[in-house]
Amino acid sequence: MAWRTPAQHNAGMADSPAPSESAMSLTARQLYAARTVLIFGEVTTSLAESVSAQLLALAAAGREPIRVLLHSPGGHVEAGDTIHDVIRFVGPVVRIVASGWVASAGALIFCAAPHPHRLSLPNTRFLLHQPLGGVGGPASDVEIEARQILLMRQRLNRIFADATGQPYDKLLRDTDRNHWLSATEALEYGLVSRIVAQAGDLDEK
Repeated sequence: MAWRTPAQHNAGMADSPAPSESAMSLTARQLYAARTVLIFGEVTTSLAESVSAQLLALAAAGREPIRVLLHSPGGHVEAGDTIHDVIRFVGPVVRIVASGWVASAGALIFCAAPHPHRLSLPNTRFLLHQPLGGVGGPASDVEIEARQILLMRQRLNRIFADATGQPYDKLLRDTDRNHWLSATEALEYGLVSRIVAQAGDLDEK
């Protein structure tokens, strides 16, 4: 549940058991037909590539809204940036539904959708915080990395300030430590526009 800079990023993750090819194919076809993209797990370059491909394919297939179900502890900052920017890049409206927890780089992805299209299931938790450092090496490299982390923090807090309507200075204070929000608190904070309990609630105005 931490921002991960390129210096920290480790792509070596254990593979989880995969469903059969036929089951994957059926599920993928059903999700594509429903114009739904799942973003689950750590935000990595591989995830960014997969999600970007799905979003671009759905955008090419039609102009109807795209639904994203998001559950993520965060991860690689630039991978989160990619997904965030591609959500804004594609033409169709993208509605994001937060589920479980949406933390760190996951919250950055969530903020890609305009406020009316940022929804949450009732038991979701959100986490906003500052990027973490940890680079070693020569003092000059440490200084460069520290400067980049500071610039990254400023940029991310401006994104969250714009998305929530909160003052930038408040974001600086809130994200100085882990800032957890329940779904209701995220609604009050301006991060979430509506809390939904079932699929039928998604299209309500």
